[in-house]
Amino acid sequence: MTFIERDGHAGCEPTDKPVELRDGPPAVVRPFEPIPVDELADAYADLDEAYAELSPQTQFHRFLSVMPRLNVALHRRLVDGVDGVDHVALFMVVLPDRGRESIVGLARVVRYPEQPQDADVAVTVRDAWHGRGIATLLLEELMLRRPAGVTRLRTQVSADNAASLAMLRRLGPTHVTKASGGVYEVEVDLPPVSPVAR
Repeated sequence: MTFIERDGHAGCEPTDKPVELRDGPPAVVRPFEPIPVDELADAYADLDEAYAELSPQTQFHRFLSVMPRLNVALHRRLVDGVDGVDHVALFMVVLPDRGRESIVGLARVVRYPEQPQDADVAVTVRDAWHGRGIATLLLEELMLRRPAGVTRLRTQVSADNAASLAMLRRLGPTHVTKASGGVYEVEVDLPPVSPVAR
């Protein structure tokens, strides 16, 4: 369910949304479904493999630190925590004419339980696929499927991550304040989601 290749030939699922990349094969956005308990160990291993494939810079931009490996708490938050209601995750799959499909990006939005109108957001794209509009496409679709009632994003962004800051600013009025350690606190006021879009 992470940045892995699936066995078999590429094909669309009923919940897929086709998207066009700036440069590359056909692709779809697919929801990350909750993982059955008996498949969690495999999902954790896939996540570890995906994390290890990221460059140190991409790791830092995603987690604001570079860890040798993901810990148990992160496994549970990033895998077990996805419920499709308060924690929504989407991934992008490229569909080559032949061979196996490959997951190239993952985005998630997570409601803050103490402030249910606010949510955190994160997008990760495999290094080889940077610059093709994947993060923007994932984020746009994620905002359409965000948890009901969420009207504001609150997240942290590395000060050197200009691409993420620009992407967030395109979502709505944005407030950026400098925090410690070269990190910005970012708030984005989101426009309403129309019933048709949902």
